[in-house]
Amino acid sequence: MGKVNRTLFVFSVVFFLYFLFGILRLAPILQMFRISFYDFDLIGLRKEFIGFRNYIELFHDTNFHIALRNTLLVVAISVPTTVILAFILALFYNTKLRLRSFYQLIYFIPAIMPTAAVSLIWRWMYDPGYGLLNYVLSWFGIRPVPWLVDERIALYSVIILWVWKWVGYYAILFLVGLQNIPEMYKDAAKVDGANWWQSLRYVTLPLLKPVTLFVLIIASTWAFRIFVPVYILTLGSQGAPGNAVRVIVYDMYENYFVYDRVGYACAEGFVLFLIVALFTFLQLKLTRGSEAEGGT
Repeated sequence: MGKVNRTLFVFSVVFFLYFLFGILRLAPILQMFRISFYDFDLIGLRKEFIGFRNYIELFHDTNFHIALRNTLLVVAISVPTTVILAFILALFYNTKLRLRSFYQLIYFIPAIMPTAAVSLIWRWMYDPGYGLLNYVLSWFGIRPVPWLVDERIALYSVIILWVWKWVGYYAILFLVGLQNIPEMYKDAAKVDGANWWQSLRYVTLPLLKPVTLFVLIIASTWAFRIFVPVYILTLGSQGAPGNAVRVIVYDMYENYFVYDRVGYACAEGFVLFLIVALFTFLQLKLTRGSEAEGGT
């Protein structure tokens, strides 16, 4: 009887978790997919089934092309940069350095700060007239840089902000993985004559694959969904030009709340969902493929 009770308890817990996942995650995605087939406004006074017209228009929309290109650029630059810097910081944290906990706190603070507050701080730092970055550059005789006004560097300014905010968070995740590696593996590598680099390459990195995969998926998903820094850094006369930093979520926001094109915005959202799902699947596939090759 006790075994039956335990089975029922486990089943009820798992069912409850899947029920919450369906209500909070799956149902909104299905609802978004359904609305994408309608000419739908925000108030709901207009609701006309138009089939795939939103998707056809989407792939001919210049703004969407710009947003997709900028989003992919953000992911392609910010994700590897953040992951590599976070791993280096984790190696730094994992030493017997004094005040190690203090350094961890300093780098972790940006991750727990609201993104809106961080974006406002960096907007002030980027200001061409009285910003901190240009003030520091003036010490070396460098002329003020229009970080947000120049279309050529505006998106990279957003990427710098994004990397700075999340690098400490991912470093903590890597640190947890490093501290869970048994010392006997490192000791065995030393006995075999491996130096620091060989131990890192053939012992540490393979054992960190699960953590690395998790960090890559989380970093990629969040980078695809970047919105708040773009929105805040484009406000006002000193903001970045809209198309220079336009990303998919920002384009969705404009179509949904500004132009009242709910169905069209939902079509964009579903396309973004498919892109993120495909990207995550490829990451899982490549990681499992490398593990299989390593096992053989």
